[in-house]
Amino acid sequence: MSEGGIREAGVRDPGLQPERTRLAWRRTTLSSTVAALLAGKTALHGGPSAAGIAVCAVCCALWLCFLAVAHRRIRTLATTDDDGPPVLAARHAAAATLCAVALAVCGAALVL
Repeated sequence: MSEGGIREAGVRDPGLQPERTRLAWRRTTLSSTVAALLAGKTALHGGPSAAGIAVCAVCCALWLCFLAVAHRRIRTLATTDDDGPPVLAARHAAAATLCAVALAVCGAALVL
């Protein structure tokens, strides 16, 4: 900003957007954790079986993958400078989306 409060061309003011995005990642991670725990509880509800343990292991692996991507993004958003956070890489976005969808499919398969 210049002395008169007029914004200079090309200067980005991210405001609170990085903080809101970081908090959204935290909420999504919490939701993923709850979904993984409920899926594991449902998979092992009637006593441990080979299929139940396999589904529980898949849910845990998906949760860990999502947690790694989310933690990396949260850390990136927390350590940004005045230029704002870097854009989320396409492969990280795809990995987060794939993990969330696969976890939802596993949860739906357990309920049905």
